Amino acid sequence: MLKGKHIILGITGSIAAYKAAYLLRLLIKRGAEVQVVMTPSGKEFITPVTLSSLSGKPVVSEFFTANTGEWHSHVDLGLWADALLIAPATAATIGKMANGIADNMLVTTYLSCKAPVFVAPAMDLDMYAHASTQRNLDMLRSYGNHIIEPATGELASHLTGKGRMEEPEKIVEILDRFFETSKPLSGKKVLITAGPTYEKIDPVRFIGNYSSGKMGFALAEACAEAGAEVMLVAGPVSLKTNHSSIDRIDVESAEEMYRAVLSEYDRSDIAIMCAAVADYAPETVSDVKLKRTGEDRILRLRPNPDIAAELGRRKRPGQCLVGFALETNDEEMNARLKMEKKNLDFIVLNSLRDAGAGFQCDTNKVTVIGKQGEPMEIPCKPKIEVAADIVDIIGRYVSEDR
Repeated sequence: MLKGKHIILGITGSIAAYKAAYLLRLLIKRGAEVQVVMTPSGKEFITPVTLSSLSGKPVVSEFFTANTGEWHSHVDLGLWADALLIAPATAATIGKMANGIADNMLVTTYLSCKAPVFVAPAMDLDMYAHASTQRNLDMLRSYGNHIIEPATGELASHLTGKGRMEEPEKIVEILDRFFETSKPLSGKKVLITAGPTYEKIDPVRFIGNYSSGKMGFALAEACAEAGAEVMLVAGPVSLKTNHSSIDRIDVESAEEMYRAVLSEYDRSDIAIMCAAVADYAPETVSDVKLKRTGEDRILRLRPNPDIAAELGRRKRPGQCLVGFALETNDEEMNARLKMEKKNLDFIVLNSLRDAGAGFQCDTNKVTVIGKQGEPMEIPCKPKIEVAADIVDIIGRYVSEDR
């Protein structure tokens, strides 16, 4: 559950600081991106070079880089992080955190951090049991911080008593469980469509579009990463899924996609209609390849079923329905009309006039429009990051008491 998470590892001046290298290695192995922030006294127990080589990032300890004078922004660090883990945390650092004494880079980062904070105390038993330490820990709990209680059991008692820092493996398990249970779509079933549809003219020709399916597949991965069980209905694309929580139905035509989506919709909490479904299909399909005759050929088209509109008609209370709109003019007005007509909760607007957006690109730039509130613009960036932002918006919406 730590894959892709941004974690600040705070290290203070404790004899247990040597365990931080092993803890850092475990976090990196789980796929986390880790920035180490040390107190000045922490460097007396383990060298920044060791930690930097493990994390792949320079260790931050001072407000300014000694050689270049570069400013380290504790505010930017706090905004970057998905979690701040201070391990080991000495009695002195705990006291500073509890009382807002911002005299080093780690405590100022803590005071700026918007992410969950985990504190693993490390000190001798008498210091840990002292009333002032317990008062400071209680203050940190009252601020919403997570205290990782020191190691317990026969081995811990035999070695150094109750103040001994919890083992790195246990600390990583605690972070894992936290991110697992705090996922915004945990327990939700999400139905997603992706890619184009192909409408046959004859055995070798079809009507289609340029959709690559990349946005829909990115949404499937993002929803699964957010804790959902995902059913992905995919048009004819060569993409593969990675997450074990994604099931997949492959279809070719709009009619096949329509039937597959309706078969899954009633079991879904959220439906995201990202596929570029052909609006029309040939009225008749030839069994054999049509030959060139040198004369004009008239191809009569019939309308395909409107999948999103049908889901909007069937939507039950509590279900969330999200559509996509690719527009070339009067973008927001057309998207809002589509949202109202099809009874969508959100519509994600693409404009072909935006560079780096739309079909075939690895990046996207979208505007998420809801029935209430201002449109939310997501700037041009990789589609997996755009997908994560969209899922975050959906997650906040479904968590509200509607």
